[in-house]
Amino acid sequence: MHLYSYLALGDSYTIGESVPLQKSFPYQLVQKLRDKEYNFQAPEIIARTGWTIEELEEGMKNYRLLPRYDFVTLLIGVNNQYQGQEVIQYKEVLEELLKKCIEVVNGKKDHVLLLSIPDYSFTPYAAQLDTEKITREIEVFNSVGRALSIQYKIQHVDISEEWNLARNNPEFIAADGLHPSEKLYQKWSKKLVELITTQLK
Repeated sequence: MHLYSYLALGDSYTIGESVPLQKSFPYQLVQKLRDKEYNFQAPEIIARTGWTIEELEEGMKNYRLLPRYDFVTLLIGVNNQYQGQEVIQYKEVLEELLKKCIEVVNGKKDHVLLLSIPDYSFTPYAAQLDTEKITREIEVFNSVGRALSIQYKIQHVDISEEWNLARNNPEFIAADGLHPSEKLYQKWSKKLVELITTQLK
């Protein structure tokens, strides 16, 4: 029986800041796949709270990757936006990272899943910030992700529908008033399971 490997790349949204690690979306994703009788190893996670895309790229260089993974998820960029960085800089590094992701899944482009950056403008944390600016800028960052996904023929996963549930439901926001709760990560993982299982049939 094939033992599948999965690499999760990102920032606080990937490690599940403010929820137990086992409730982060990569762990919930693997659990759901195991429930469907797919033999998955625990996810390998390269992610830190506060990481920009450049810091993720640096973090990957210092990590001993397996020669190959079956699937890779990538969710990165919110800290680039938060720090007021240029989107062109983000695009250049994202392109390099996507090439690397395609390489580690042995060229199976549809086994690379790029998740959209959540628009955190409606969270309690953002109440004192320029919310319109946040929404506008994150949309620009996400449009870059969508365009590169088409260019490199990888899967772009728009999680805004699930994320927007948190607008009127406090239970979908973690105690820190910014990050998703385990309930919301569950919805992200469910969406990813559907996309991944289509590649396993």
